[in-house]
Amino acid sequence: MIGKENKTGQKIPAKYRLLLMILPFIVLIFLLSYLPLAGWVLAFFDYRPGFPLGMDNFIGFGNFKLILQDKYAVADIVRVMKNTLGMSFIGLFTSWMPMVFAILLNEIRVRSARKVVQTLSTIPNFISWVLVFSIAFAMMSVNDGFINRFLIAVGAIDDGINFLAGDKHVWLGMWGWGTWKGLGWGAIVYIAAITSIDQELYEAARVDGAGRFRCIWHITIPGLLPTYFVLLILSIANFINNGMEAYYVFQNPMNKAAIEVLDLYVYNQGIGGIRYSYSIAISILKSIISLILLFTANSCSKLFKKESIF
Repeated sequence: MIGKENKTGQKIPAKYRLLLMILPFIVLIFLLSYLPLAGWVLAFFDYRPGFPLGMDNFIGFGNFKLILQDKYAVADIVRVMKNTLGMSFIGLFTSWMPMVFAILLNEIRVRSARKVVQTLSTIPNFISWVLVFSIAFAMMSVNDGFINRFLIAVGAIDDGINFLAGDKHVWLGMWGWGTWKGLGWGAIVYIAAITSIDQELYEAARVDGAGRFRCIWHITIPGLLPTYFVLLILSIANFINNGMEAYYVFQNPMNKAAIEVLDLYVYNQGIGGIRYSYSIAISILKSIISLILLFTANSCSKLFKKESIF
């Protein structure tokens, strides 16, 4: 049956029924993602909260010129872009880890053990970054952190080390917390992709004498590569979108220079610094750069892999 009869006795084509099913989600995306773009107009005004917005506040491209001409603004942008690109490159170079974790998880033959490992590795994704910082503070604080207490107890150090306040290795530290939080969740897509691989390929390989490792190398990994490249393209498109929640809770005056990424800089300038119009101008440029990266990555994928996401 292609269509379903409505109250008038006419059949609704299947394509329209599918459209009606996703219509609430389209409306939700419009309300949350596209409707707020009307606020971009504030980038062309000298907006101050509590004051009326009129043509007297119109400054045109003044905020955009400030980003390129003011030496202090340029220095800040260079610094936060360095942090943003550095952390994004670390994430990009380690983007294969969820795929490898999914393969290793799939190789656990005991079903109950596999479920336990998958559950324990997925739960951190649902923990807020505030709680993650609480865990980090309990582990690494100078006075009460059990790592410092253990090192002092064994005589490795005399005084506690302030792990969270220093700006050394802050990029690797944030990557580590992000990996712990998102590794299990990121593997779910690859686990679903593994289940879609034809099992007859494994049976034929075993008949030919292939062991577990050869099955992984010649069947599982090639079967997951299309999924990996699609996710890689999306990662490149979001190259400068690190988010700000994790960096916001971990930032402090001692490590701010090294941990402040572009999204956190926009927040600090707009909410913390009351420079709404300036922060919106930076967000607009960031969105334009993200679109350029998306289309560039998609074009490269079509050129070299003959695959694209749109």
